Amino acid sequence: MKNSIKVQRAMHDMTQQELADRVGVSRQTINAVELGKYVPSAVLAMKVAAAFGRRVEEVFTLEEED
Repeated sequence: MKNSIKVQRAMHDMTQQELADRVGVSRQTINAVELGKYVPSAVLAMKVAAAFGRRVEEVFTLEEED
């Protein structure tokens, strides 16, 4: 699964910590998701997308091997 969290954060001038606080997880969780080391739950993906005012599909995309 790919994501555009880093790009979205830059567009919204938001740090990992600010995003983490907004969605109720640790900064380390946001970092792991952003780097593709952790696949978020559906609820977390929806919260992250909502934090940016985007649909889940605009932030997260499946790769062919997924």
